[in-house]
Amino acid sequence: MKNNLDRAKLMVSSAVFSWLLMSLFTVTTAVSVQPTCSFPAIYNFGDSNSDTGGISAAFEPIRDPYGQGFFHRPAGRDSDGRLTIDFIAERLGLPYLSAYLNSLGSNFRHGANFATGGSTIRRQNETIFQYGISPFSLDMQIAQFDQFKARSAQLFSQIQNRYDREKLPRQEEFAKALYTFDIGQNDLSVGFRTMSVDQLKATIPDIVSHLASAVRNIYQQGGRTFWVHNTGPFGCLPVNMFYMGTPAPGYLDKSGCVKAQNEMAMEFNRKLKETVINLRKELTQAAITYVDVYSAKYEMMSNPKKLGFANPLKVCCGYHEKYDHIWCGNKGKVNNTEIYGGSCPNPAMAVSWDGVHYTEAANKHVADRTLSGLLADPPVPITRACYRH
Repeated sequence: MKNNLDRAKLMVSSAVFSWLLMSLFTVTTAVSVQPTCSFPAIYNFGDSNSDTGGISAAFEPIRDPYGQGFFHRPAGRDSDGRLTIDFIAERLGLPYLSAYLNSLGSNFRHGANFATGGSTIRRQNETIFQYGISPFSLDMQIAQFDQFKARSAQLFSQIQNRYDREKLPRQEEFAKALYTFDIGQNDLSVGFRTMSVDQLKATIPDIVSHLASAVRNIYQQGGRTFWVHNTGPFGCLPVNMFYMGTPAPGYLDKSGCVKAQNEMAMEFNRKLKETVINLRKELTQAAITYVDVYSAKYEMMSNPKKLGFANPLKVCCGYHEKYDHIWCGNKGKVNNTEIYGGSCPNPAMAVSWDGVHYTEAANKHVADRTLSGLLADPPVPITRACYRH
């Protein structure tokens, strides 16, 4: 009797195990056969972290030695080479994005870049000549996108020349495109300069609500896939240390970054993530990914040697010794001697390019950590970002 009971239990256990194995196989197979997303274009909105030539076309061109590494010339980017948006394009098999404001040599067949260096989410009452704040805030970038979409449709119907048509987007592909956002750092920068900590903290919900409005605008026009970067550790930008003197105890964290500024960046990111979660509920057909570039960037500050970097607070391009500061690509005098703010010998080991912006090596690290889905919510690679989870 006991042997029969044991045999029955064994048969039930085997059946359950087989059912679990079959279920697991079915789920795994479903995931594996799910095709990767085929994005025909990227439309990017942002600041200098993703500007591929906008501010350089609108105002003074970015000069040498910017772009010296990968492009071997200035390429409108605030780095020695590629930005994270360039690595996104590479990962998706698309060409690098032309800046919307660049009138010469642009090709918009596979998207456009509306980002400009110095851009903010909220419109600021400053000129670019005061503090470097771009007039192309996010609402202006969205207005430019609206105009671009309407104008390209009009041109496509008018132009008969095949060569010229090949530089224009296809209207049916706007709905299938990837829409990327990397903006907010300069809103914090303005706030640190003009507000108290409490005042700046109180403005953050309004700042992120403006970004939500931008996403809604594109969704209403048919856009469905959004890849939203949070803001980086502002307190780790070496420019913050240039005029600091001797910091008070507790002013810097264990990595040498300004603690209060990073705390504000994390507060911004908390509110941004909440906003993304709410947008997912509201925009029921949208796939919106929240991307934690903060963690990827802070990792380089807290553990540089493991990642192959030297001192992450050391600026690669420019001359910054004690109280003498000559910015990247500029000339100046120190003790009656002319000094050129040139590049360090090995940018590949540097995190900071010019005190504000990252090197190509640092941007690649951010791309490697985020495009795989490791630091994304939901945790999916960018090649599957078109699916709702």
